Amino acid sequence: MADNKTENTLSSDATEVRAQKLKLLREQIGDVYPAHFHRTLTNAELAAKYEGLEPDTETQDVVTVAGRVYSSRNSGMFMDIHDAGGKIQIFSHKDTTPEEARALLPMIDIGDIIGVTGVVRRTKRGELTINAQKIEMLTKSLLPMPEKWHGLSDIELRYRKRHLDIMTNEDSKLRFQQRSKILSGIRRFMEDDGFMEVETPMLHSVYGGATAEPFKTHHNTLKLDMYLRIAPELFLKRTLVSGLTDKVFEINRNFRNEGVSTRHNPEFTMMECYWAYADYEDIMDLVERLFESLALSIHGTTEFPFGDKTMSFKGPFKRVPMPDAVKEVTGIDFLAIKTDEEARAAAKAAGFAVEKDWTWGECLAFIFEEKVEATLIQPSHVTHFPKDISPFAKEVPGEPRLVERFETYCNAWELGNAFSELNDPEEQRRRMVEQLEQAHARGEKEKQLDEEFLDAIDQGMPPAGGLGIGVDRLIMLLTNAPSIRDVILFPARRNKAD
Repeated sequence: MADNKTENTLSSDATEVRAQKLKLLREQIGDVYPAHFHRTLTNAELAAKYEGLEPDTETQDVVTVAGRVYSSRNSGMFMDIHDAGGKIQIFSHKDTTPEEARALLPMIDIGDIIGVTGVVRRTKRGELTINAQKIEMLTKSLLPMPEKWHGLSDIELRYRKRHLDIMTNEDSKLRFQQRSKILSGIRRFMEDDGFMEVETPMLHSVYGGATAEPFKTHHNTLKLDMYLRIAPELFLKRTLVSGLTDKVFEINRNFRNEGVSTRHNPEFTMMECYWAYADYEDIMDLVERLFESLALSIHGTTEFPFGDKTMSFKGPFKRVPMPDAVKEVTGIDFLAIKTDEEARAAAKAAGFAVEKDWTWGECLAFIFEEKVEATLIQPSHVTHFPKDISPFAKEVPGEPRLVERFETYCNAWELGNAFSELNDPEEQRRRMVEQLEQAHARGEKEKQLDEEFLDAIDQGMPPAGGLGIGVDRLIMLLTNAPSIRDVILFPARRNKAD
């Protein structure tokens, strides 16, 4: 193994030193990246098993552990190694550790992954420790780790090199562990509620289910232009038509070729579901039960911090029709306004800049977004949207300008969107044709009518409530993350050269 003379000949450049050590290790021990190594316990299992071990006590138990070296003291006599579940201290001393094992210590750098076999003890200071009997190099790291206590201070670098961010930032590590737990919690909740999970295509020959710019690709064998999914809605409704299940859901990746912000990423996760013989009020209850269960799972309570606020996912949530919310904040009573012209005039009189061709519903929705959204801090369901902007929802009885649709807001963010779904095939076709004409007028010449979906609706879809939840934003709230890129493992970013 390495001696003092060898150590003195190593370069002063940290990366070059590691490369030189790798060369020496290959010469001296052969395989520095062995394919086979089996530990007897993870660090978390070890901590749990010996939780009751008293300080200054040594067992006779021999265990094998592995992990990345995070710290080294006294020339490697003391090392902390971490795996995904925690850390363990390694003690290597001439009284307990054979010379062959100690000879490896000068070749070990922070960031290397090693395996250790030895006896379990707890030090006088209460540190669970392994007295090393055997040390094996499992992976030689060729790059220095960022300083543990400061991690990556450059935000963009954290997103670009997420592996280092998680390696050195316990908050990031915990957040992604919680993300996994939230996704599992959503799936478990939906299944326990009787929903069947399905998988629908991510490549669409006709894009639809939302108003968004798609990513375009080409299928060479089929000689067909295709689009990455912007929403799974139309396929899920076709599943409902089939009678496969009365309650269907999908946790899905969607792709929209649009802007990037703290709340938007071109690739994002949604949970979308459809429930036959239910309506939007049933879906509101479902959302409240789901959110409450997730808060309890992550925090043990329905109240949790977000920034300088305390959020409460304890139902029932506030429910307010959009016209009432706008009237409360601005004083404009849209239900008393009868025409598009009157709506535009009322908006202008209140100081809002509206387009000359906007409808009554477009004016109402615009003022809601401008003035009301920012006031919705605690979870709230905003109901009764204008039909002008909601082509797939059923009308509110007695008020044909409004539909049975709601969006769930929290922290002024939209978290979910739901409808009493339109299932009248003639009305569905009329609205989709109208929507297509509007898209073409905006220059979206590639957008087509989804005749396969309309054919399925002609076959008959049961009355149903439908819901889409923005999972990434929900995770942001539950994990106190300021940006969507903090909860997406590898978010969209510019190339390094840009």
